Amino acid sequence: MRSIVAVFRKETLHMFRDGATLRLALFIPVFQLVLFGSIDTNVRHVPTVVVDFDRSQASRDLLDRFEATSFFRIVRYVDSRDALREEIVAGGASVGIEVPPDYEERRLRGQTAQFSVLIDGSESSIASQSLGAADGVALSQSLRELTSRLGLKSLPVEARPRMLFNPDSRSANLLIPGLIAILLTFSGTLLSAFAVVRERERGTLEQLMVTPVSPTAMMIGKLAPYLGLAFVQLALVLVLMNVVFQVPVNGSILLLAGLSVLYLTALLSIGLVISAKARTQMEAIQMAQMVLLPSILLSGYIFPLSSLPDVLQVFAQVLPATHFIAISRGIIIRGADFPDLWPHVAALAAISLVLVSTGVWVFRKTRY
Repeated sequence: MRSIVAVFRKETLHMFRDGATLRLALFIPVFQLVLFGSIDTNVRHVPTVVVDFDRSQASRDLLDRFEATSFFRIVRYVDSRDALREEIVAGGASVGIEVPPDYEERRLRGQTAQFSVLIDGSESSIASQSLGAADGVALSQSLRELTSRLGLKSLPVEARPRMLFNPDSRSANLLIPGLIAILLTFSGTLLSAFAVVRERERGTLEQLMVTPVSPTAMMIGKLAPYLGLAFVQLALVLVLMNVVFQVPVNGSILLLAGLSVLYLTALLSIGLVISAKARTQMEAIQMAQMVLLPSILLSGYIFPLSSLPDVLQVFAQVLPATHFIAISRGIIIRGADFPDLWPHVAALAAISLVLVSTGVWVFRKTRY
């Protein structure tokens, strides 16, 4: 214990003396939280261009229904189909609506009145949501006219969906709980990766190796300050999340803090392995990218795990971020308790045990 305290004091002094790294460790989480928390992934007010060959009351009602959805914002009216397509090709609009000259006449005759919707498919999120919104406008208009013609007061079948936990579909409520895992991955892995590399670059690693401090005590002493710094980052992110972005915490903060110890232990162990293998801080950064990028892309933060190929779904299960994202979203968004999260907790504990054992083994090998 005396050896651990000595190494802890030494590493804490190094951490506080390195003001640039310390400021970076606290600034980056705040900056990324503000950046991602301000992003709204819900598609709204898509620039839309219109060519209305009918110019009737029915066509104007149709276009008003498109704008009433808040998905579409008509920015320009053109006079030809070619001009409509050119606007989309030039990037002036993402959606084009073409109303044929017989639109109102076909409706009055009781025939199918068609209109065309051109959607820019180069942006998948906008394209998919715009397509769904356009189909919704056509379907609601068709149902309204059918019920009127048949003399029905209501539809025979009506779905009444209810959104649980995030009724307003706020992007911040979804992004920020998962972002906690990504921010801790960045700071926990990268900062701890400098622990041994810095000693090696300064030429003091050999002096540490000849001291009577055991590899385990040295590893614990070096990682403990960064564990404390990671908890400061976690507290800072949670406060900003709740106060600034008004993301409610429906579960137990103490449970989240307790389970984050497992996650941070895994991250710090990865950083220690990297620092023991790397010869320079630049090499440590490059090796850390091999952990950071999969943690962002394959953990379920950006893409749902179910949409990944089977091989990548299996690989995602060995990433600590995959399980902690599920834990943080479960606690913060759904108010889940420990029994609800135990599969992810067990997986995270197993991963942490393997990584800590690997870190100790690599550190011993580095010493001897």
